[in-house]
This record gives sequence, C-alpha cells and structure tokens, in this order.
Amino acid sequence: MSDIGAKKRLSIAAKAGLFLLAGFVFIAIFADFLAPYDHTSQSRSLPNAPISAISFSDENGSFSLIPRVFEPKMTDALRQSYTHDPSRSAKVELFAKGYGYHLFGIIPLDRHLLGTDSDEIGLHLLGTDALGRDRLSRLLIAIRFSLIVCTIGAAFASLVGIALGLVGGYAGKIVDTVISGVADAVISLPSMIVILAARVAFPLELPPMTAALLLVGLFTFTGWAEMTRLTRGLVKRTRTLDYITAARISGVSSGRILVRHILPNIARPLLTQATLILPAFLLAEATLSFLGVGVQEPEPSLGNMLAAANDLTQLREHAFVLLSPAIVIALFVLAVRLTNTGLSSNEDREIT
Repeated sequence: MSDIGAKKRLSIAAKAGLFLLAGFVFIAIFADFLAPYDHTSQSRSLPNAPISAISFSDENGSFSLIPRVFEPKMTDALRQSYTHDPSRSAKVELFAKGYGYHLFGIIPLDRHLLGTDSDEIGLHLLGTDALGRDRLSRLLIAIRFSLIVCTIGAAFASLVGIALGLVGGYAGKIVDTVISGVADAVISLPSMIVILAARVAFPLELPPMTAALLLVGLFTFTGWAEMTRLTRGLVKRTRTLDYITAARISGVSSGRILVRHILPNIARPLLTQATLILPAFLLAEATLSFLGVGVQEPEPSLGNMLAAANDLTQLREHAFVLLSPAIVIALFVLAVRLTNTGLSSNEDREIT
C-alpha cells in the first residue's frame, strides 16, 4: 500500500506548479476584490508615484499592528521624484470600502481586500503609472483579462483540434488526407505574423469584450492544427490495438469507439499539449498589446503595461515595478512547465 501511495504522490515540481496556477485562478476570479482602486481612475497629481511607504508605528512612534501609509510629495516635477510626508498618514484597512463592482458578474459589492481610511492618501503597493493610475489594480485586471482570453482560446483550439484529429485518424484515406493537408498548411504559417495580420485588419478601437472574442477566434484558428496532428497520430496508433479491433468486430459504432474507447486512452498527452498552448497564447496576447494592436487603453493588459518600460529613466529607478507584467508572464510560464514536468514524472514512475 505504501508503494502505491508513493507512486500517486505528486512531485514537488507538480505541487509548486499547481500552487502557482491556483494563485492565478484566484486572481482571475477575485481581481476586483483584490484591486484597491478602479483601474481607470486617475490621480494627475501623482504621476509615476513610488510604492507607498508603510510603517508599523503609530503617531507616537510605538509599534502598532495596524500599518500606516504616508502621503507622497513630489519634490521634482521634471524628474518626477517623490518624498514621503511623515506628518500626513492614513491607516491601512482590511475589507475597505471602495469602487463598486459585481463579484462573479452577479453580486454587487464595494469592499476590497486592502485600502485606507482616507480619500486623500492612497495605498499604492506598486506605485502609479504616468497618468496616476494604481499599477497593482491595473496589473490584477490585466492578469484576469489575459488568463480568460488565453484559457478560452486554448480550450476552443483544443476542442477543434481533437475533434478533427479523431475524425482524421479514424476515417478513410480521403478525409484523413484533407484534414492533414489543411493542418499542415496552418502549421507551416508563422502564427504570430498571422495573428498580427488578422488583427490589424480590424479597427484598433474595439470594446474589451469584442477585442477578447477576436483574440479567442485568432488563437483558435492558429492553435488547432498542432492538436489535430497529435490527436491523429495517437488515434492511428491506438485503433490497431486488440480491444479496439474486438469492439469493431462486435458491431460497436465508430463514434462510440472514438468517444468511449480511444479518447480516454489518449487523454493524458492531449491534456499536456492543451496546457502547453496556454503560455503560448498568453505571450501572443501580451505581444499584441505591447505592439499597440491588442486591447486598447484605458483597459489594462500585460503587454500595454509592459510598454511603459521603454522609459529608461523610470526603468532605472523603478525596474521591479515597470517589469512586474514580465514577471507575471514568466511565473505563469514557469507554473505550466512545472506542472507538466511534475505530472509527466509521476506518470513515468507509475509505468515503471
């Protein structure tokens, strides 16, 4: 029993990857709750403000469990440098009242995880951008947009690819040739160039929902072919096994054989391929926004936030803040890789 339990135990890599992925899912679901401010709200008096200075001491200098943030004061308008005024502070609050939103798109709420007890002194854990918008709030909303778009795109691309691969791998030679030829043609095209060319054919100023649907459609069009090729190969290898032959001889329909017998036995490599599509689509969405043809301002995206890093002066002084979208992308790619590597190693241990 202990050997069986050891074989089923997840590796450290898989646990780390799943933990990171769970964090991204949590952010995508509760982005508005986690964001302290409206991602479009501007404070023109605080452009490129630094990270809020937090203190765990009260007005008398004694230790306090309730942290305070100090009001930033601009000292050089040209260089946009700041200092913090120790005479003006606000208490950090849990479940602070802020802008209204709908949790899950249904439940109206105006509470946020963190905030302050002052309307004048804000809590900016990643500072503000050039228009005085809270970077953390924008980053959280950007993560939600990117994850939703790339996840739905990967799901549709996988479904289309698996369906065509099942048909091509099990059907006759003519159908197989047609599907394989179209898939090979799509694979031969450079995906990023195709996505860019198709995107610029539409107006740049699109509503966020329309832009998201367009990106999902583009990702589905460019992503299904790889899944089709993999599925077709697995089906052709599996259809010659004895239990498939026995099912065919006993009169089981082709559709039932594909869905009930072949698909469950090839599900693991297909799931692995589907998860590998996710970071590719995330990078594609970020690239489009970075180049200015993705989701448009004032809506945030990992790409258009990363575009602010072209200001070398700000980059030298606030490298972590400006590169935080790139860090998010790297963490997501790492999470997917760790999960796939860990689960694959578990499968190898089970086989041995």
